[in-house]
Order: sequence, then structure tokens, then C-alpha cells
Amino acid sequence: MSKSEPSWDFHRTFLMVLREGSLSAAARELGLTQPTVGRHIDTLETAFGFPLFTRSPHGLLPTEGALELKPYAETMAATSAALFRAASAARDTVGGTVRISASEVIGVEVLPPILADLRRRYPDLNMELSASDTVEDLLRQEADMAVRMVAPEQDALVARHIGAVPLGFHAHCSYLDRRGVPETLDDLAHHDLIGYDRETAAIRAILARTPNLPTARFAFKSDSNLAQLAAIRAGFGIGICQNALAAREPKLVQVLPDCFDMALETWLVMHENLRTTPRCRVAFDALAEGLQRYIREQNG
Repeated sequence: MSKSEPSWDFHRTFLMVLREGSLSAAARELGLTQPTVGRHIDTLETAFGFPLFTRSPHGLLPTEGALELKPYAETMAATSAALFRAASAARDTVGGTVRISASEVIGVEVLPPILADLRRRYPDLNMELSASDTVEDLLRQEADMAVRMVAPEQDALVARHIGAVPLGFHAHCSYLDRRGVPETLDDLAHHDLIGYDRETAAIRAILARTPNLPTARFAFKSDSNLAQLAAIRAGFGIGICQNALAAREPKLVQVLPDCFDMALETWLVMHENLRTTPRCRVAFDALAEGLQRYIREQNG
């Protein structure tokens, strides 16, 4: 880095201000003082030759120039985190940190026992779990590996098809005692339905494969699949969830099993550069084995 280039730490500060929307919030997250964060931003603005933020009643708003720089700062942050994960263990030992990306439901309901077993076998291996329905970019090294419900398209990724996770309509027995059990898809129009707030690409794919589904009028809407699952468990109404998760709870009942047949194809994905790294190799194999066992239990 030349003397005229700002420190890499300043770019981390810039990214945190972008995320938090104020100097004070960014300072708290970074463990710095507010004047220090302000100096970092001033230095970057001087180096770039244009302002990065404007003040508003709601905090700092990024300028067009700042938004253009945002993906580069995010790439730097992801690369820095990946560098430390790679350096966290020797190349010939199973240790260090592995970062895993998965959907909310898979991350919260399915992966913990798999990761606990992996930790027991490799006590020097640490796990970071990003449980979010946002797909993290493995090519930008935002995670080492990911559990995905869409087939990967990038050639630089190693992918293993795990299988299909069956889905179905489910409701708590207390709800069905109150409202009755629907016998046809048309009967759903007279029930309290639990569903999505916004129609995503994945939801459109489900609707396209099940054209006989009636138009849904949801009594409970959430873009969080975990929130939908919680509403089903609470007896709010009828919603879609993974059959295996419902089977864990005797009071959850599958409804219309002969009218709705849907499954989520599942892949485990990793960047090809990590396939020979011991920490990633054992984690990838353990996740594949655990997820395949989970799917077999659903289909068994």
C-alpha cells in the first residue's frame, strides 16, 4: 500500500457506517470513539475526492459514490474474514474455523445436532453459522460452504446433491379441533392460513409447480420461515413446513397429504479451492452425511 492510500481499517469503518447509519453506532460496533470514526471517514473522502455521506434527520445517508464503493468494501471484509479462517489452523490438521451459510429453518432446526457431533469428533474445530434466507456469495468468500435449496450455477463451486426435503400442510391439533379438518384444497379458503409476506423467486417456483393451489388469503404473514413455523406450532392456523420437523411434535398434524406434494431439492456447496483444506473437507462430509440422514428419516 502506498503512503497515499488510506489504511484498510478505514474501509472497514466506512462499511460499518454504511450498515449502522451513524458515526456513534459504528463506533460502538468497532470499539472506537466517535471522533476516530469521523476522522476515518474524513480521510477517505479526502482520498477519494468526493463526499461519502450526507446528514439527514434519520442519520447519515450514503451518497451515490458511497453506494458504488459498497460492494468493494464488502468484498474486502469477506476476504479479510476468509483470510483469518484460513490462517486459523495448520494445513495438515483439523482445526480452526469453518463458516456455514444456511436458511433460517435449516440453520436453527436441523444443523445444530450435526455441528455438535462434528465438534465432539474434532474439538479444535470451531463453527460460524449464518442462519439467513439471504444467499451468501461463496465466490466472494462470505462463507466457506452453504446449504442451498437452489442448484448452484457457478463452475468454481463444488456441489453435492443431498436429496429432496418433503413439505406439507400442517396444523396444531388444537386448531383443527376448533375449525375442523379441510378435506379439499378449496376448503383452505375457509381456514386461517399462514404464509409469506412477499412473493420470492422460490415461492413463485412452488406456485408454478402446484397450479391447483387456490389463491391464498393469509391470516398470518411473515417472510421468516421460522416465524411461520412458530405460528403453526402455536395453533394459529394451517401452514407449510418440512414434514420431518412436524413429525417431531405429536400435536402437529399433516393435512391434505394427498392433495399437496412438494419437496425442496437440497445441495451442499463449497468453493473448489477449499476441497483439500482439512477443516472444510471434514465439515463438508459431516454436513452431507447429517443432512442425508435427516432426509432419509423424512422419507422413511
